[in-house]
Amino acid sequence: MSFRLWPRSLIGQLFVAVALMLFVAQAINFTLLARGQRQQVLAHGGGMAAGRIIDAIERDRRGDVLRGRDDEERPRRERVQKLVISDRPPPVLPGAKRMPELAAYVAGLLDEADLKAEAVDAWVLPQRPGVKRPDYPSRTVVVSAKVGERYFAVRSRIQAGGNRLQGFLIWQTLTLYLLLLVPIVLIGWRAARPLRELTRAARSNPALRDATPLAEEGPSDVRELIGAFNAYRARIATMLSDKDRMLGAVGHDLRTPLASLRVRVEQVDDDRLRDKMIASIEEMTAMLADILALARSGAGTEIQERIDAAGLARELAADYGEQGKDAGLAEIADAAVMARPMLLRRALRNLVDNALAYGVRARLSIAVVDGMARIIVSDDGPGLTDEQIRTLVEPFARGEQSRNRATGGAGLGLSIARDIAEGEGGTLTLANRDGGGLDAVIALPVV
Repeated sequence: MSFRLWPRSLIGQLFVAVALMLFVAQAINFTLLARGQRQQVLAHGGGMAAGRIIDAIERDRRGDVLRGRDDEERPRRERVQKLVISDRPPPVLPGAKRMPELAAYVAGLLDEADLKAEAVDAWVLPQRPGVKRPDYPSRTVVVSAKVGERYFAVRSRIQAGGNRLQGFLIWQTLTLYLLLLVPIVLIGWRAARPLRELTRAARSNPALRDATPLAEEGPSDVRELIGAFNAYRARIATMLSDKDRMLGAVGHDLRTPLASLRVRVEQVDDDRLRDKMIASIEEMTAMLADILALARSGAGTEIQERIDAAGLARELAADYGEQGKDAGLAEIADAAVMARPMLLRRALRNLVDNALAYGVRARLSIAVVDGMARIIVSDDGPGLTDEQIRTLVEPFARGEQSRNRATGGAGLGLSIARDIAEGEGGTLTLANRDGGGLDAVIALPVV
């Protein structure tokens, strides 16, 4: 199973990108501060230890330590704890941990003071039980250096760990996230909300004449985009209205002379010639109706409503049964869709007519898959090739190549059904069925 980690929305991408960059920046900041704190700890504790060793070496060379001129004023316990001069390496106390970085730092300081130390070592002593200094956390270290034939061991103190630094960086990171991410999310939401409305409007069917201008909100770039879209959609609505007026005029102007021609043809005495002429006129009238239906498939004043798909399928099967045509029902699942009833019924009638024309019978079935109601019209015909499946939904494409309307029609039935399905927010697909036959499927969202 794969997980999509990178968000697709504008706000999500801005949020994740800024959060990651802040995290990387804080990680670099933490590394630099931790290194600086480490150097400060070494400089403080190592500097004190190196200074005491240098002072002890100078006094040892002058003989002051042997005479005890300075240390006699201090208690013996303190004198033993802070400075030990011996001919042997100092013992390592149980639980002590070596600090090679501190030893190297002290060795460097001694080298800068022209004191050649043969061996420098450092240990941090374990904390004594019950001793806590929360205000000034520190640890005791022992630094030993062999200069000449003698070992000089001193005690010093270093800061204990970076808990304070970690706490400071955590609060700093949270503050930065609040100061940066909250405004970025608000700005992204302000830009994304009108973009979502714009996307919804762009996906709607322009033939529905829903040309209500969108509110121009958001940043200036987004407002200009919405303004351009409103103007563009208004131009489309104007063009569609002009097209509808033109088609209405064409339909009226053509139907009138066809009706007049039909009346005159009735006066022809030759029955055979009269029947052929009447058939040609009826074919022209039916083709004209199909062309106008295709051009107006997304238009009209009919509004969408909730339709019981199962009930619609039963009504269609009953209508065809009354006409003596074999259009029955298969498996019917209960499903409701949002569509315009007359247009959806016309699309299904076109599919059933095709099934009856190219096969012996038609079967209606309904299935619900992934939130989509699949209204399936199946036939028992020879099926289609892949090329025919790709082309038959185009206007005037026919599976039967003759121009006889009784066998093939004008080639507009599938085009009309496709445009109606897409106008209702669905799809039309054709697929060969295992065992022979073709399935024409109109898929619409379930409500």
